Amino acid sequence: MSAQKPRFQLRFARNEADLRAAQRLRYRVFVEELGSNGPMVDHVAMLEADRFDPDYDHLMLIDVTRSDDPLEQCVAVYRLLSGEKAALLGRFYSEDEYDLSPLKVTGKRLLELGRSCVAKEYRGGTALFHMWAGLAKYVIEEGFDVLFGTASFFDADVARHAESLSLLHHRHLAPSELRARTVDAHFQTMDLVPEDQIDRKRAMLAIPPLIKAYLRMGGKVGEGAYVDLAFDTVDVLLILDVAEISPRQREMYTKGLSG
Repeated sequence: MSAQKPRFQLRFARNEADLRAAQRLRYRVFVEELGSNGPMVDHVAMLEADRFDPDYDHLMLIDVTRSDDPLEQCVAVYRLLSGEKAALLGRFYSEDEYDLSPLKVTGKRLLELGRSCVAKEYRGGTALFHMWAGLAKYVIEEGFDVLFGTASFFDADVARHAESLSLLHHRHLAPSELRARTVDAHFQTMDLVPEDQIDRKRAMLAIPPLIKAYLRMGGKVGEGAYVDLAFDTVDVLLILDVAEISPRQREMYTKGLSG
């Protein structure tokens, strides 16, 4: 990471200008690239925003060589909310989709993650690693126990994702004590293909990279998916018990981050 320091900066949004830079990146990824929409999308200013943004922390990866315009320098972003702050606000963002009661009664320190995106030209490189490394540092320093948040399959056609969703259901379901469930009114089963009929390689290839990153870390999924027609996605709830992260993965993301 040290070799990249002259180019990359990893920090939380500090002001309204930083927040707008994060929202500009989200517009480019979620709206322009993936075709999502929503009541707070500003097509004129090219910002993807919602009512939760002012209350969340926004972890940003800045490429200072990308542009002379600070609004264009954010190349990756993650939106975070601690359980303590959610209690003050009265809710987590993902409670629109999932009943989080199993997580909230554990007494563990919770951190919700969401709205994650990486600029197209930075995927497949080190950007996602930088984000995870910065997140790991924050999680360890702040003492969080469980990370969770929704992640999306793009295209709200459940049948298109049936094999991948079924693989998640059969092999990566969260333990019962952490198994949050899709709210009843919108419950979409992920048990769509019998386990013995799943082509695991094909199913894994079709799973979005962010979800696979969680799985490699030891992450699990909640019960049921949520079909978001407004954003044209099928969402799953990812749940990561920090204690279950393997020593190898922990070292990979935390090495050299003590300073």
